[in-house]
Amino acid sequence: MAINAADVKKLRDITGAGMMDCKKALTEANGDFAQAEKILKEMGLAAVAKRQDRATENGRVFVKSENGKAVVLSLACETDFVANNADFAKLGEDLCSVILAKGYTEINAELEGMVNDLIAIIKENMHLVRFSVFDVASDEYAATYIHGNGAVAVLVLFKSDKPEIFKEGDVEDLTHNLALHAAAYKPQFLSDKVVDKAYEDEQLAIFAKQVEGDEKLASKPENVRQGIIRGKLSKLYKEICFLDQAYVKDDTKSVSQMLSEVGKAHGAKLEIVNYCVYQAGVTA
Repeated sequence: MAINAADVKKLRDITGAGMMDCKKALTEANGDFAQAEKILKEMGLAAVAKRQDRATENGRVFVKSENGKAVVLSLACETDFVANNADFAKLGEDLCSVILAKGYTEINAELEGMVNDLIAIIKENMHLVRFSVFDVASDEYAATYIHGNGAVAVLVLFKSDKPEIFKEGDVEDLTHNLALHAAAYKPQFLSDKVVDKAYEDEQLAIFAKQVEGDEKLASKPENVRQGIIRGKLSKLYKEICFLDQAYVKDDTKSVSQMLSEVGKAHGAKLEIVNYCVYQAGVTA
């Protein structure tokens, strides 16, 4: 049976597959569109299996918040060309929507199937790297931010005893700017109160070695040397802990000071209870 260009284009419009693959499928199916779609799917699944070993070092990240839930997601691919592809961007957005709608908390067959469907069309390996889901309570507000073309995705979860203040202009500005702040400074911890003990012990050991190796400090009393070590740790926390970092818009104040000032201006308590920063190409 002769396959004309119009039929090939029609099948391409339906499936998104390449013109040559559409022609091959229609020829094999003797012009039966339903059978041709099935053949294309089988071809696509075979292609997916062949591509799964290819490195996926590019990609983009996504964030979405709606109906009391929020998700931050990382999707990887082989090339930056595909990372900037509209279909790839739509896949990430669709994955976020499905995760929020169905309450998923981990990668599953449905989500992987959505990724595989696009691999079959684009013919480049890609995979869902990870995602994090957050509950947003009635007294909380999720500020979200995407930097660049999906290079960094941020979610900062705020809480207030007067949640109506989240509609105030200065509060909206602060929550947005603190999402920008997180994208720029990528804090490792929310505060020094939640730092892993193992991490703290490791840093103290490093600082102790530094003090021990400094001839000027060798003769200092033990309590003085311990004070110096603790001082180094305190300085580190101001660099890596979100609440202790200098505010991106005013480095004379810490993030916690800004939260306190803006909250007091409205007779309310304003705090950050959680945050998440995903960077494209980073797996953890």
